[in-house]
Amino acid sequence: MGFTEFDALKAYARMMNTLDIQPIENLLADDFVYESQNVFQALESKQEFIGYIVPKLQTITRANAMVYAKMGTVAAYGRKQPCVILAQNDKSNLVGIVLAKVEGERLKRLDLCVVPSPETAKRSGEYPM
Repeated sequence: MGFTEFDALKAYARMMNTLDIQPIENLLADDFVYESQNVFQALESKQEFIGYIVPKLQTITRANAMVYAKMGTVAAYGRKQPCVILAQNDKSNLVGIVLAKVEGERLKRLDLCVVPSPETAKRSGEYPM
């Protein structure tokens, strides 16, 4: 079946749970797009995303903050699809879901969403490490 949205999201969850970009870095398409409903402007390349996420992961590490990224599924945007459910500092403090798009063997896009609510996602219980 090749590289899937689930595979891409599992790599993203692993990155967030370990606070290390390594699991996802080589999967990103050169024209990768990262968009967040909390941020005004999209990041529109692999390099822009790396320049954004690496310092963010380092800040989380230095602050001894906890991030939890759990695999799940959500009915959103016309279909049931895999997602990552994010929580901060406590596994019950859900802050968003992440959706993915893949193209060929590359991760083309990640969207961090607060709508739909992370509470609407079905949780798998799996926290990839």
